[in-house]
Amino acid sequence: MPQKTPKPQPAVQPRNTKQKEAIRAAFVDADRPLSPEEIFASAKSNVEGISLATVYRNINTLLNDRWLVPVEVPGQATRYEVAGKGHHHHFHCNTCGKLFELDGCDLQTKPRLPRGFVSTGHELFVYGRCAECR
Repeated sequence: MPQKTPKPQPAVQPRNTKQKEAIRAAFVDADRPLSPEEIFASAKSNVEGISLATVYRNINTLLNDRWLVPVEVPGQATRYEVAGKGHHHHFHCNTCGKLFELDGCDLQTKPRLPRGFVSTGHELFVYGRCAECR
């Protein structure tokens, strides 16, 4: 019996759902790095019935699409921000826990590295209280 050749399947196009649009809007509205819980709180005010699991699935999709990038906060859960921004640093509020972007980088001194080491970048976190918590 001859074997049947499977028909080619059409490429799956990424879906632009109401949930994904609400998640993107959360980042645009906040204009700062967000935790999954902060994304969820913002998105659920726009999309009834959205779940935290849906937020996590969409974060992964937006990371794969390179629309989001992770921001690793020392001692904290990962936050996410819109990709494509220039080099910048972050401010972490000790009271409310929110993370804010600081424009640019004015570090004038380079760290003294051990012999043979090569620096490929740096990250600076400033800690304190945001204007709202002050």
